[in-house]
Amino acid sequence: MSNLNEKVAFVTGASRGIGRATAKELALRGAKVVAVARNQAELDKLSAEARKENLNIMGISCDVTQFDILNEAVKQTVKMHKKLDILINNAGAIEPICRLADSDPTNWMKAADVNYKAVYFGIRAALPHMLSQGGGTIINISSGAALSPREGWSHYCSSKAAALMLTKMTHLEYGALGIRAVGLSPGTVATDMQVAIRASGINPISQLPPNSHSPAERPANIIAWLCTEDAKEFDGNDVSLNDEKIRLRANTD
Repeated sequence: MSNLNEKVAFVTGASRGIGRATAKELALRGAKVVAVARNQAELDKLSAEARKENLNIMGISCDVTQFDILNEAVKQTVKMHKKLDILINNAGAIEPICRLADSDPTNWMKAADVNYKAVYFGIRAALPHMLSQGGGTIINISSGAALSPREGWSHYCSSKAAALMLTKMTHLEYGALGIRAVGLSPGTVATDMQVAIRASGINPISQLPPNSHSPAERPANIIAWLCTEDAKEFDGNDVSLNDEKIRLRANTD
């Protein structure tokens, strides 16, 4: 298991699913984790579980679609831990699943705000601190939907494609200054998102059997590995959990 001792990590969407599993995995590897989400009650449960295992996870309620709120949470993290080494832009939304002509513009934009605007906000809030300390790692949770259109997912596919380009832009502009930016497409994972997808019945992804989905701990393991120098060759790119070589490198198989 790669060592992240004394690294300071900021994880969005950490109250459940991949974000929650990632917060725990990073802490298990020695990182000091600030877990953010809107659901403070779930964050409190996560922090309580961490304390029982002697892990360092603190939860902060935060709406990542509001820059001032997210920026303040990042500043609070740096004030507390004196640095910020890792940003995990994990928060995501798939609902409402519907075809374009049936979509509600307000709800469509709310989902896009989480999947794209919040990624930009996270990067924008973290970069000044990372640049001032000489480096940092940013992992953006991507999706195969960034490259492959899926019926009923116009908001998700387009916003994930935009987030993928933010990964590449971060690497282009700041890779030479010590900033690592990598995307991870986790495939189908057993989370609440898959429950919503299955209930929609709109495209082939909704027909996948529940036992075909990965547990959240699997992408969490790869995310933690991507935060290490062992994965530096993938900077500026999007890697996939479905790639056997990636799974072997991260020791998930």
